[in-house]
Amino acid sequence: MTGTTERVLRLLALLQRRPSWTATELATELGVTDRSVRRDIERLRALGYPVHATAGVGGGYRLGAGTRLPPLLLDDEEAIAMAVSLRLAAGGTVAGASEAALRALAKLDQVMPARLRAEIRAVHGATDTLVGPGVEVSPEVLVTLARACRDTVRVRFTYTGRDAADSERTVEPVRMVTTARRWYLMAWDVERGDWRTFRLDRMHDVVATTWQFRPRPHPDPLAYVQRSVTASPYRHVARVRVHATPDQVRALVPPQVGRVEDDRDGWCVLVAGGDDLNWLALHVARLGFEARVLDPPELRGAVELLARRLSAMAEEQPRQS
Repeated sequence: MTGTTERVLRLLALLQRRPSWTATELATELGVTDRSVRRDIERLRALGYPVHATAGVGGGYRLGAGTRLPPLLLDDEEAIAMAVSLRLAAGGTVAGASEAALRALAKLDQVMPARLRAEIRAVHGATDTLVGPGVEVSPEVLVTLARACRDTVRVRFTYTGRDAADSERTVEPVRMVTTARRWYLMAWDVERGDWRTFRLDRMHDVVATTWQFRPRPHPDPLAYVQRSVTASPYRHVARVRVHATPDQVRALVPPQVGRVEDDRDGWCVLVAGGDDLNWLALHVARLGFEARVLDPPELRGAVELLARRLSAMAEEQPRQS
């Protein structure tokens, strides 16, 4: 009985490892016959875990979604990765996720072997997380939008704009994109007839409809959202040619702050938005690379003003008697 139980648990772990297995592959992994595999599959089904079988060439067994969550059987690397990820999620931006992550971490720690527990605590003990101010998002909104993206159904919601005015929106969602601080949805705005980016924390009364839409060709969600959050909301959009590689600049400029375009001869172009030209001039200067202002022309005036102020700060002042 002990051998059978251990084999069934190993079978469950194999089914979780990849989408599909043939009976021969499972028998080889478990060191048993195909007939034993079929009996163990039936044991899993009797325990409530739906194991689907597909006949013919390319067929096999796969673990389906059931009425309850099966036990997760993790190897050493997976257990360490999950524990570290849960610790990071405890400081995340999804409302309620912190408490859920801590509960899951406590359960995982309770059943983890001592050798792995020591390794994970060593990682946690040597690591600090600097969490910036973020905006929490309702997990119900995340789930509703994720399902709507998957099922290609329209979504209705109330959206609060930058001017604090509310408007009713109906959209065809494509993809959610998250940065270090916020969540965004890229979707086709039905009334406006164009692509739009929406902040999830400004969406209220989110409802998935039964209206299924046909997916239309769309821009790359990551690139589109990055352009939207780094340029569209601001009065000024700066384009500055920087004497550095794109990777060097990306290491200093977060993707939600600016985007970097390839150029030539060891230069790249930084595109960033802002409401204050003096702020833009300061942050370009602090990158530490040679740079040339392309747009807007008014930014050159802000750069000259910053240079005069810095020169004045560097001048030696006469000492007071």
